[in-house]
Amino acid sequence: MELIRSLQNIRAKHHGCVATIGNFDGVHLGHQAVLGQLAEKSAELGLPTTLITFEPQPMEYFIPDKVPARLTRFREKMLALQRYSVDRVCCLSFNEKLAKLSAENFIQQVLVEKLGIKYLVVGDDFRFGMNRAGNFEMLVEAGKKYGFQVVSMHTFEIDMERVSSTRIRAALEKGDMAGAEKLLGRRYRMSGRVAHGEKLGRELGFPTANIHLHRQASAIQGIFVVEVFGLDEEPLQGVASVGTRPTVNETKALLEVFLLDFDQNIYGRHIQVSFLKKLRDEEKFDSLDELIEQIQRDVEQAQAYFAA
Repeated sequence: MELIRSLQNIRAKHHGCVATIGNFDGVHLGHQAVLGQLAEKSAELGLPTTLITFEPQPMEYFIPDKVPARLTRFREKMLALQRYSVDRVCCLSFNEKLAKLSAENFIQQVLVEKLGIKYLVVGDDFRFGMNRAGNFEMLVEAGKKYGFQVVSMHTFEIDMERVSSTRIRAALEKGDMAGAEKLLGRRYRMSGRVAHGEKLGRELGFPTANIHLHRQASAIQGIFVVEVFGLDEEPLQGVASVGTRPTVNETKALLEVFLLDFDQNIYGRHIQVSFLKKLRDEEKFDSLDELIEQIQRDVEQAQAYFAA
């Protein structure tokens, strides 16, 4: 899978493809159905598949303080997309220049001149261009003019309701990890590089692998039973905390993972943390002794979960 970063890096060899456009946050079962739809046309026409996405996501550019939590950071999204039939990801920098590009110019410059799209799959509610002036009908008319076909995404439903990133966020917010897994087609994961912290966990007797979230908001918070991938042995069992550690008055959100029966130096390693079950919400304790007692209970619950 090739990553094309920005319009400037689109080359002549990238001209001619079947494509889709969207955030693809979470790469859930609905997204996977679209990728399958695209792969079928790719095989039929003998053209590569291209997924067009944006960084930051348009809502993050326009309303950064009100944007919902991402399910996946860009790197996590790329890791998820590698499982599917995607030849290229074209990531456009969503900046002032792109925000002011008219819908007509977006079609002509990006879709026609740069990428030479022959088949395009988008949602029938898709809006694009300056002031969101472009819509599905405009794309259909442009397709007739420039010689590409435009089709709407197939609606993918589970339990008689459309699968969406919003629905997955709601499940995660409730701690319904099984519900989120059902919509994602896999367990919810976060990934990152293990960083040095304040060593508080080690002082408390529970050394943790610390991962900075690098996101404006987290889709999950609390204490979880987890499995960890990306180390020499996998999966490794553990307990994770996602939050701000209120007992020690921290404010910056962090992912901390205590691995069961594990004692190795893994600083700098890139790991994936898979969330299996939520144990509880984050709490502020009156003393570190109370916190230690609760962590011990969390560990025992995790051990019981894996033993079962």
